[in-house]
Amino acid sequence: MDMASTGAQIQIIPAPKLERTLTRADLDIMADKVRNWDRWGSDDEIGTLNFVGEEEVRAAAALVRKGRVISMGMDFNFQGPQKGWGNRFNPIHTMLQTGTDAVAGNQDWNGIRYADDMVTMPLQCGTQWDALGHVFFDEKMWNGYDARLVDSTGAKKNGIDKTRDRMVGRGVLLDVARMKGGYLDDGYGISAAELDECAAAQGVEIRRGDYVVVRTGHMERCVDRGDWGGYAGGDAPGLRFETAEWIHRNEIAAICTDTWGCEVRPNESADSKAINQPWHWIVIPMIGISMGEIFNLRELSQDCSEDGVYEFMFCAPALPITGAVGSPINPLAIK
Repeated sequence: MDMASTGAQIQIIPAPKLERTLTRADLDIMADKVRNWDRWGSDDEIGTLNFVGEEEVRAAAALVRKGRVISMGMDFNFQGPQKGWGNRFNPIHTMLQTGTDAVAGNQDWNGIRYADDMVTMPLQCGTQWDALGHVFFDEKMWNGYDARLVDSTGAKKNGIDKTRDRMVGRGVLLDVARMKGGYLDDGYGISAAELDECAAAQGVEIRRGDYVVVRTGHMERCVDRGDWGGYAGGDAPGLRFETAEWIHRNEIAAICTDTWGCEVRPNESADSKAINQPWHWIVIPMIGISMGEIFNLRELSQDCSEDGVYEFMFCAPALPITGAVGSPINPLAIK
């Protein structure tokens, strides 16, 4: 993605005061409320993706009317948002064979002139899925599996490869930024009531098995300014801790946003050193929901606003990398 400023006028919606008082006891209470362990059997490794079956996929395909395909993925290149949090870096693209090699005659021994290349990158550095083996609650991960089943050789349970035939269904954009009239400021915590308000304002119903995509405008704000700033690992708008119950109650298949980590930052934790990303603690290992992050939603937002249709066929398969706890993707909205 080109980080050159677009010159667009940026309207920032200030963040309401948000109490940051969450303790470990609050996490334990929420974990008990929304735990889905054993809901689909003791051997399950895909969690809420079980809400999407053949009927839901057929219904999603029927949403395609215009035939327009909109990418929600950002470009994978050295201009990405990563600045070293958790040792994450932007993609490094390396050419193995080039046209200059071909013209110089360096490949003629092989009887064909060609180009080849490779990419080196963390799997979570750009638009991506978090797998169910990505976050632990103490010593457990999704469905009660021991966290030690994710070791230096990869995830023996809850790897992203277990979702290889999933990530297709009905997508719904909840354009909170457009509803509020501008890009949400850092620290803006989106409540469950605001998610419902946004759906009602758009005339769209959240259904079981949906892939819900929430727009805050955070990525666009950075692009329009020509500077990623603290996008990766810094303060950000996002979902409040309470929305874990909204996710559980609505039985959605997956949750995605245009931010680095989906939940509001600074977090709502009373002690951020003891509890970092508290919402993650709950939604991935307890609810068992796949999480999409760093989605580029500008074009989809514009299209949905123009035709008033905020539902679409969602298609975003993960790369079946054996034992991986995340995967880069190019998610598509097909309308």
